[in-house]
Amino acid sequence: MKNPISAVFVPTPEGAAGGTPDLTHTQVPNASVSIRLQGVGKSFAHGRRQAQRLTVLEDINLEVRTGEFVCLLGPSGCGKSTVLNLLAGFDSPDHGTISLDGQAIRGPDPRRGMVFQQPTLFPWLTVLDNVAFGPRMAGRDARDYLPEARRLLRQVGLERYAEHYPWQLSGGMRQRVALARAWLPGPQVLLMDEPFGALDAQTRLVMQELLNRIWAETGTTIVFVTHDVDEALFLGDRIVMMSAHPGRVREIIEVPFARPRTPDALLADPAYAPAKRRILQILREESGHLLEEINP
Repeated sequence: MKNPISAVFVPTPEGAAGGTPDLTHTQVPNASVSIRLQGVGKSFAHGRRQAQRLTVLEDINLEVRTGEFVCLLGPSGCGKSTVLNLLAGFDSPDHGTISLDGQAIRGPDPRRGMVFQQPTLFPWLTVLDNVAFGPRMAGRDARDYLPEARRLLRQVGLERYAEHYPWQLSGGMRQRVALARAWLPGPQVLLMDEPFGALDAQTRLVMQELLNRIWAETGTTIVFVTHDVDEALFLGDRIVMMSAHPGRVREIIEVPFARPRTPDALLADPAYAPAKRRILQILREESGHLLEEINP
């Protein structure tokens, strides 16, 4: 079986040599691997008596390089969030192996941070106390982590809201608090499950640009689940396209745009349209499989 990290789609600008986008698969340059999934499968009990098994993931093979920003994209129900839960150590695969720097992932670990679809803040804690919750529960000296917590709040533009409570903030502001909280322990890997999906378009764009900036400064490895094609093209180094359930890695698309990126620059890039067309083609095909299951 071909290693999926070597199967990528690299579009070239229309009008280049040959006059059409290059849709061939090419080899990704070698780089150190941070996360490795090999032959991973996962199923869950379902049915009235929980006697049957529903296969959610099947034979997932994926490598994520150190410092890389990888987006998971696919139809609803393909297992994207399940992949994140396995990487976080919240659940275990039925078969296959998952490792970080060669060590098997067997449970939650401070090296792996998680940002959920909802901010999941403690309503009775202030913004600063929410950000500092993890280190405080770990028994660290407040003199060690509070200055860093304040620095992160400044970085996400919320320094003057440090003593506010979550209910006093907008949705985008709460998600910025969640982002600062996830980054405070200095995770090696950040797992993000559609963190901007519930935000309005303008706030989502602000959050995407903020995330891009912090990621560039920290070099954290990020695995990011999204349903938004434009978001994946703006944020990702590579886009892992997953098939309809049971989820498999169907194709890995190498995002061809240089960094730093801006939305306007992406829209003006000749490679943008063919890259987006390819992604939409895959999504349409996989959605067709779902329709066949609904209307056999």
